[in-house]
Amino acid sequence: MLKGINQWCYPEGTSLEKVLEYSKEAGFDTVELNVNPSGGIGLTVDSSLEDAKKIKSLIESYGLEIKSLSTALLWQVPLSSPDEAIRAQGRAVIEKQIELAAAMDVDTVLVVPGIVSEEVTYEQCYHRSQKELRKVLPLAEKQQVYIGIENVWNKFLLSPLEMSRYVDELDSEYAGVYFDIGNVLQFGYPEQWIQILGSRIRKVHVKDFNTSVGNMTGFVPLLAGDVNWQEVSKALKELGYDGPLTAELSPYKLDVKALAADTAKHIELIINADR
Repeated sequence: MLKGINQWCYPEGTSLEKVLEYSKEAGFDTVELNVNPSGGIGLTVDSSLEDAKKIKSLIESYGLEIKSLSTALLWQVPLSSPDEAIRAQGRAVIEKQIELAAAMDVDTVLVVPGIVSEEVTYEQCYHRSQKELRKVLPLAEKQQVYIGIENVWNKFLLSPLEMSRYVDELDSEYAGVYFDIGNVLQFGYPEQWIQILGSRIRKVHVKDFNTSVGNMTGFVPLLAGDVNWQEVSKALKELGYDGPLTAELSPYKLDVKALAADTAKHIELIINADR
């Protein structure tokens, strides 16, 4: 497996060059960039395919690889919205991710499928998001880019059996899972999710969680929470997963580079945890 880090691990406003410099210096193999709003740093919704190719070359110049793209934009324009115009904006975000990914030879884009709320029922979220994803899957198939559905704190897809069913019903080899280990700990065991999701898993996010806190403030640095990393590492190896374990953590307040250095060491320990 590879050591990966997401752009969000650095403070907002950190230049792309510094993200790459710090990541390489810390010993990472891969970096995950985010598709940002207009005016953001790095890839944005306004980036051209040529822009994307230049960024790919810049990443490679630092001796790093890029294997996935993420975005937070689907929280703002969810595929589960009752407003058709907002759903269309969400589809456009995913299509942009796919196009940029293809230009960069990146094989997976992260997708938050929808949000359950008082206004949007669980069933509505399920069927609306699937309907919208079916509209973008032909582009994913054409560009050979996987859509990685992420398990997030959106009150949706709360078991590995249901997530497997949801993905399988999309009926495309390019519909998969972007599995976030820390996100399931409050209501499950990540090693069991890995065993059930199996080959549907395209990419993996790593974060840790303190279950005694039980809310969003319970996320902690790697190895400081309650994830059973030995069992997680074992499950991933039994699955044959050899892609990146990509850290998605909040930046340290004191030292921009310290989190990267610490996290690279932690991921190395996780990779070797079952030995």
